[in-house]
Amino acid sequence: MDRLSTLLSQFGVRARLFHSGTVCSVASIGDPGPYGYLHLLRSGSVTLHSPKEPDLLVTRPSLMFLPRPLPHTMIASEADPAKLLCATLAFDGGGSNPLSASLPDRLVLALDELPMLAETLRWLFEEAAAENCGKEAVLDRLFELLVIQLLRHLLAHQGLSTGMMAGLADPRLSRSLVQMHNMPQRAWTVSELASESNMSRASYAAHFRAVLGQTPADYLLSWRVSLAQKRLLQGRPIALIADEVGYESPSALARAFRRKTGSSPRDWMKSLQADPQSA
Repeated sequence: MDRLSTLLSQFGVRARLFHSGTVCSVASIGDPGPYGYLHLLRSGSVTLHSPKEPDLLVTRPSLMFLPRPLPHTMIASEADPAKLLCATLAFDGGGSNPLSASLPDRLVLALDELPMLAETLRWLFEEAAAENCGKEAVLDRLFELLVIQLLRHLLAHQGLSTGMMAGLADPRLSRSLVQMHNMPQRAWTVSELASESNMSRASYAAHFRAVLGQTPADYLLSWRVSLAQKRLLQGRPIALIADEVGYESPSALARAFRRKTGSSPRDWMKSLQADPQSA
């Protein structure tokens, strides 16, 4: 059972290198735009400051993952300059991406605790130090690979306690979640989903809510609306979208869309045109 491929095919990530070198004072990202960020500290130390979290002093080679737009500052001392590789991350679907939404505001992990990522990290650092043709394109693709491997690591080690990624890491819930992701057009019942997980209906519903923070029906609604939002951004007609995500008519999709977002599909698209960074 592949817990990530459908997610990544629908809501993938594109990386773009924007810094390779040292920071010996203050590097501030006050306006993150529509991007997440991935910082790799290869040597030195840095204090990571962000408004929603306490300051964090990072003294070991580490990965700093901020999957959603978040103003942040990295402060390094002149005596111990930080050597960093940094990339922006654009998740398909923007703020509607359920994968990035399921992750914490920031995640900081020491590189020596990530053996699954070791070979990609080695390749990344070697490529950054060389002057080969296509260097930036290679680094961008390696950052994207690194994100996928990081997600694998979180699933394998059950690195998150709540949300979609925690559900996918849960051996009792993962199969039913994958089924919803793979077949959103199916009229799933709680009994059918519980059967996929070899649980009773009541036990499944209670455990699902405890781990994901919502009912199976609410989760399926959220997944379907996220898919619809992505297809709307691609310019697909709403009649086709409705059928693809499990609604018998455009009006039924519009009602579900409004229930989830507070707006009709048309008004939601207008709001994005008025504020493209919210996409």
